[in-house]
Amino acid sequence: MKKKDDGLTDCARSCLKDGRTCKEKECRKWIDHREDLNCCLISIRNSVGPMTLMETGKRLGLSFVRIRQIEKRALEKLSKRL
Repeated sequence: MKKKDDGLTDCARSCLKDGRTCKEKECRKWIDHREDLNCCLISIRNSVGPMTLMETGKRLGLSFVRIRQIEKRALEKLSKRL
């Protein structure tokens, strides 16, 4: 039987299956957000739509101002490439 490509890593699938939060803080996908089992891939999968900058900051433990700075820099980089 062919496995469905759901975009999750084996670790994320394991966390979902067991319902446990990820302890692998060295993982590039790890975030400090228990509601999403500490995994950004699970967070994206469970997302119900776009988040505001305030919601993003709260989720990542950053201020609204810092998230706004990151957004501004990313938009500047994108505009240079277009």
